[in-house]
Amino acid sequence: MMLKHISNGYVAKGMINSSLPKVKNDEQTAQQFKEGFNLSRNAMRLAGLVELIGSVLLLMSVFGRKFVRFGTIMLNIVLGVAIFKHIQAGHGLKGSKGALKYFGLNIVNFFETLRK
Repeated sequence: MMLKHISNGYVAKGMINSSLPKVKNDEQTAQQFKEGFNLSRNAMRLAGLVELIGSVLLLMSVFGRKFVRFGTIMLNIVLGVAIFKHIQAGHGLKGSKGALKYFGLNIVNFFETLRK
């Protein structure tokens, strides 16, 4: 039982660290989004906001399974797009390794909430 909370915390911490430059409208991050993925500053900020909210929901997993479910769905939408964009940009699986790791952990965490 404790392991699932640790896993949720691990994913949340990583995703919060990823979201902060996007939410703060960091110039270098915006440039990477534009050049690497052809995404606007607004798309970057939206992705960061969804990451941040999803991460907070994962941190609230101690209060109930619904928080994990909503958090993992929100995060995996963003992570799925990130994986697609990395592959589309020619970075391959190696470039999307971080997103794949969190995506996979979220899948496990989500299915764990479905067990009684």
